[in-house]
Amino acid sequence: RYTITNKIPIAMNNTENHNTIFPKGEAGDQTYFTGKAWVKYLVPNDETLNTLILNVVFEPGARNYWHKHPGGQILIVTQGIGYYQEKGQAIQLLNKGDVVKIAPDAEHWHGASPDSEFTHIAINTNTHKGIVEWLTSVTDEEYNTYK
Repeated sequence: RYTITNKIPIAMNNTENHNTIFPKGEAGDQTYFTGKAWVKYLVPNDETLNTLILNVVFEPGARNYWHKHPGGQILIVTQGIGYYQEKGQAIQLLNKGDVVKIAPDAEHWHGASPDSEFTHIAINTNTHKGIVEWLTSVTDEEYNTYK
């Protein structure tokens, strides 16, 4: 249901922004995040392309809630070390350059590992089917199952 492809080269040399491509953006809505996260809209929902593109920065240990996207989602990791987990599966470790293709309606969460800030670009596809359905928080017990 998901695919991680590795190591697309990404040039990041802006030391003023801690080697990030985009500014952090606005604080993430704490209704849907555990820990601090920042969200920058790169392409607001585009009704012609049926796409929404965000840059999301997570502080170490921060993550979003379980959720699903009716039209699917693609994550492109641009900085740090993070986690991705789909319901019923083990947590996957994510590194800069990884790409995650998430099937429509797959329940999942993503966020930073305990010791690293984590940044990804999120591409929500087929947004005419809906953008996101937020579910429950990721418990500390669930988060700490990475092996």
